Amino acid sequence: MPPITLPTSPYAVTTETWLITTLAEDAAAGAYVGAHSLVIRGEQPVIVDTGCSLAREPWAEQVFSIVEPGDVRWIYVSHDDHDHIGNLEYMLDMCPGATLVANFSIVARLGGDVELPLERMRWVDVGEAFDAGDRTFSLVRPPMFDSPATRALHDSETNLLWAVDSFGALFAGAAYERADVPDDLYDFSFPVVNAWNTPWLEWVDVDRYTAMVQQSRALRPDIVVSAHGPVLRGEQVDDAFDRTIALAAQPVPETPGQAMLDQLLASLNTVAA
Repeated sequence: MPPITLPTSPYAVTTETWLITTLAEDAAAGAYVGAHSLVIRGEQPVIVDTGCSLAREPWAEQVFSIVEPGDVRWIYVSHDDHDHIGNLEYMLDMCPGATLVANFSIVARLGGDVELPLERMRWVDVGEAFDAGDRTFSLVRPPMFDSPATRALHDSETNLLWAVDSFGALFAGAAYERADVPDDLYDFSFPVVNAWNTPWLEWVDVDRYTAMVQQSRALRPDIVVSAHGPVLRGEQVDDAFDRTIALAAQPVPETPGQAMLDQLLASLNTVAA
């Protein structure tokens, strides 16, 4: 199955900030799954997560249409999942002047699989920040995560929050704002995508979880961008936080099984024939 099924191009989110888009078809839902990254050009350009390796060529083309490889000052990795580090080693080679921002947990979890250049790294964790010249990036634990290494990123200049895997939802096509996602698709896919990606929500204490979510909500971001959901602005941000809290202590929808695999194989065989 191809990693990209729609033409993609960088999407301008706000001043000097672009979503690096990747879309794959969800055949069962008749919609699209996002696996996006971010580029913040600014005084010291930052690449936020490095996308999927199977989409390397179109992903890198988008990134380098915005910033020259030699100008990249920072590569920020939010966590160790494949769709966030797929092009990490490639980008470290392409951007020799970049410092890799990560944390101890990421390095520990990637040990034995990815050889990280410790001499080019800076470890920054929750409650800490790093200076990128015209802005400061602060780290916070996001409301939802599927790796213990995950850290969200807040940009002081634009009041934008990179929420990593939080607030996922399906897309109707190559259009990335919340207003571009039909309400019925958003209402259906938000709980499913986020519960599947964060199944531990079923077992949390609602009050304690709500207090944890408040850590990122208290930043009161004007814009929230994530790898797997649409761009949220204004009241859409509060709505997404409310929907997230509502998932606490709720059962996780059943994931697809062998019947879905059989259906996918049948469709691929039909196309091949």
